[in-house]
Amino acid sequence: MTDALKSKLKTLPASPGVYFHKDKNGEVIYVGKAAVLKNRVRQYFQNGPKDPKTTRLVAEIVDTDWIVVDTEMDALFLEAQMIKRYMPKWNIDLRDDKNVSYVRIDMKSPVPYVSFTRNPIDDGADYYGPYFGTKGIKAALRALRRVFPFYDKPFDGRKTLYTDLKLTPGIEVGYTTAKEYKHNLKNLIQYIKGNRQKLMKELEQEMKKASDSGNFEQAAIYRNQLFGLKELATKIIFSDKEFLDISSDQALSELQKLLNLSEPPKRIEGYDISHQSGTNVVGSMVVFINGVADRTKYRKFKLRNQRNDDPANMREIITRRLRHLDDWGRPDLVIVDGGELQLNAVADLLNAENIPFVGRDKSGNHSKNATAKIMLGDMRRETGGIGALSSYDSNASDEPGNDPREERRQGLLVSSHVEKLLQRIDDEAHRFAITYHTLLKRKNQLR
Repeated sequence: MTDALKSKLKTLPASPGVYFHKDKNGEVIYVGKAAVLKNRVRQYFQNGPKDPKTTRLVAEIVDTDWIVVDTEMDALFLEAQMIKRYMPKWNIDLRDDKNVSYVRIDMKSPVPYVSFTRNPIDDGADYYGPYFGTKGIKAALRALRRVFPFYDKPFDGRKTLYTDLKLTPGIEVGYTTAKEYKHNLKNLIQYIKGNRQKLMKELEQEMKKASDSGNFEQAAIYRNQLFGLKELATKIIFSDKEFLDISSDQALSELQKLLNLSEPPKRIEGYDISHQSGTNVVGSMVVFINGVADRTKYRKFKLRNQRNDDPANMREIITRRLRHLDDWGRPDLVIVDGGELQLNAVADLLNAENIPFVGRDKSGNHSKNATAKIMLGDMRRETGGIGALSSYDSNASDEPGNDPREERRQGLLVSSHVEKLLQRIDDEAHRFAITYHTLLKRKNQLR
């Protein structure tokens, strides 16, 4: 352990949080959570017996960073997000999407219910997540259900044990109405989204308003909800949307510097195309928020013109995507799967909207160790023209040459964090496109 690391460990706080062990190259090799950072992180470097895995891990640790959170539940959710973002080699669990779950609520239904799913679909319902594993989120909702009663199955009008326990709103026995239940459910959603302080202020205002108007029964309901939330604050907390300072994320901050962005890209979209010789041509759009996949925002496209022309196909997809900037949201960065032809086909469209873009060309080879060429679009935003493209080979040497773009080129070459993030987004876009293409092909074969 270096003197610098020894000094750093002395500053560890006695707070819950997530820690990042790094190797000599600054690579994040392990992410962990702690109820008390000070105690947990120091354990790695204390004398005493350790299992073989921990011994090998500690031998590689050169530096450690951490993020302080409010509660252990925050640390649980944040740890999972950070493992998904950095894919550390020493983390075995949570590295794939098999244990990702979402909370589903269909507010358009006359009587909505709350459920869980691993695969959100485009059915008009609202999905919240992703949450890694179901145990933690189910425990959280069990506690919240005592404050904001809800149905966990489609409403059939029958009284159940949950009705007597007041874990449902009790529409079936006249405790409340469907309208009042939906209002209550919106409060639950606010809490899930992380708007805790705003919700508590609104409940205080509603309680005072009901009391002033003489509706003491309703005021008591708001009072009980308020007290319940204050009690939960010490037990279960969901991460706020703006919880992370993403400027401290290495991959995102390096992307900001590389592409000369005003701030780290919060919303990154990846695009890919899949077809078989111009038949069953489909496209995919995947969305990463703060470096983490958000499947609720994914979109798939069935190409209107079925053709064996990837640049034209990509142009159609991006054209259709840009029509939804208001309702789908605006990307801070677009990653296009393909080479210079695909990127040039869409560069004028993205330039016109001042949206930064990058191309990732694997020449059709999507194996794990395939060589990737990154195409950087020079965005001429004032003219909307197509800029020159610089590229690099991910397996190329780091030796400087005579390329006038060498500084920019080297900045990406040495950045394993950026390369990992771009690869993860590109691979996810490819997976999503292949899945849709396969589904479409099977449907057509059954006709």
